[in-house]
Amino acid sequence: MNQVSIIIPAHNEKENLTRLLAILGNLPTSCQVEIIVALSKDNNDGSENLVSMDNIKFIRCFGKGRAVQMNTGVSKSKGNVLVFLHADVLPPNSFLIDIMDTLKAGYDAGFFSYRFDKENPWLNINASFTARDGIFTGGGDQCLFIKRNVFNALKTFDENQVIMEDFEFFKRMKKESVSYKIVKSDLIVSSRKYNNNSYLRVNLSNLLLIILFRCGCPSKRLKELHDRLIRAPHGNDISSFNN
Repeated sequence: MNQVSIIIPAHNEKENLTRLLAILGNLPTSCQVEIIVALSKDNNDGSENLVSMDNIKFIRCFGKGRAVQMNTGVSKSKGNVLVFLHADVLPPNSFLIDIMDTLKAGYDAGFFSYRFDKENPWLNINASFTARDGIFTGGGDQCLFIKRNVFNALKTFDENQVIMEDFEFFKRMKKESVSYKIVKSDLIVSSRKYNNNSYLRVNLSNLLLIILFRCGCPSKRLKELHDRLIRAPHGNDISSFNN
């Protein structure tokens, strides 16, 4: 029987985790599911005290960066299917069914399209790009799911990539011709970054970072640039780049 490991990297996300874990616990599925919340080294909001259920595990990571958190989560997981979900992203009711149907169809991995949690024509334009392959495909908010053996063959996330670790991993996926599908069953993504920054500022920042990443700019330099350009909801102590 397939077992799915949902790995959630989090930094002071207690409110979002409360909502997300409740939804995950009620999703229809025909497979076994474990949920691993990989808390950052400096998490201090008591998230680990949220719930006590057999299939939910909270772990504390000792290195810095989302890549470290996700790799640590994988190392503590048992599933043959890995799902990387951000704490401020809510899955559709068909989430687990969509994942298994995609893998049964012969794909090795997949992503989801998404929409934002508030109605805004400009944000709707952004979200529309996530339903098809393009320059922003592979961002963390699209929720990568992948067969464990394929993930291991790609040698996990690069922990030296302090920002845009998801795009770096996707770059390797494409290089190795890993088959993937974009599932058009929308996740709901928080628009909080746009609450702290203008629409234009976020999009110009994202485009600049993507271009510099593709040109081989070192990740530490990208992180410094990101932190200067974007005001994150709770500080820039963890990568908050997304589409």
